[in-house]
This record gives sequence, C-alpha cells and structure tokens, in this order.
Amino acid sequence: MKRIALAVAMFVSLAAPAWAGIDEGVAAYKRGDYKLAIQELTPLAEQGHGDVQYLLGRMYHTGLGVPQDYAEATLWYRRAAEQGNPGCQFLLGFLYSTGRGVPKDLVQAHFWFSVSAARGSDASRKSRERVAKKMTPTQIAEAQRLVRELMGKRRGK
Repeated sequence: MKRIALAVAMFVSLAAPAWAGIDEGVAAYKRGDYKLAIQELTPLAEQGHGDVQYLLGRMYHTGLGVPQDYAEATLWYRRAAEQGNPGCQFLLGFLYSTGRGVPKDLVQAHFWFSVSAARGSDASRKSRERVAKKMTPTQIAEAQRLVRELMGKRRGK
C-alpha cells in the first residue's frame, strides 16, 4: 500500500508542473507575452495536450510571438484535430481548401469539414458545401470514404 501511495504522490508531483505550465502559458498568451506563451506551451503540446496544440496552431497561423507559418500551424491543428477538436478540424479544412501550409487538396478539405460538421459545426457544413461545388463526384466519393473509414476506426476502439 505504501508503494502505491508513493507512486501516486510521485505522479501528482510530476504532473503539477505541467498544469502550472498551462496556467502560466495561457496567462502569458492573454497578456500578450507570446514568446513566453510559446516557451511554456510547446512542451505541453508535444506531450499531446489538445487544447494547447490548438492554441499553438493559432499562434503560428496568425504570427503571434513567432513568424507566421501555416505549415507549423497545420502540424499543431492536425494533432488536435486527430484528438477530436472540431475547431481544428474546421481549420484544417480551411487550410486544405486554400492551400495554406499544405498543398491545396479539396478531398482533404471536404474530409475535415465533414468530420467537424459531424460534431455539430454549422460553419463546417457550409464550408463543405462550398468546397463540394468545386469537386468532381469521384473526389466527393473519396472524401466520404475517408470519413466512413475514420468513423469505423472510432467505433472499433
């Protein structure tokens, strides 16, 4: 029993600095100290914290505290989107539909808009409809196949 208590105490003590980093990073972001925010938040994003990944993506997307870099924004958005963040799913659809940070790819745009729309995003649904008007039936079918494949994987978990 003492070993379990010791293990829990060690885990909590190791996790506490991570949460402090989130608080410090978000506070720095809110007060406009973007360089400190990047410094505090990057390690947490690398550890898989989805909300922090979104925030880093926004910072690279808009050039807050870092040079604007759509490719780096895409990296962070994708990590959060793959964890189910509908905002990042929408933003990936936008980046693919415009070719910012990634090669323009309407199939991927449609896919990400569809995934986000399935989570209730009306903006994603409308964006998907706009993109679909520029696509061939084969491209739409491919995007729909990718969505079905993703949904099948999620059900299989």
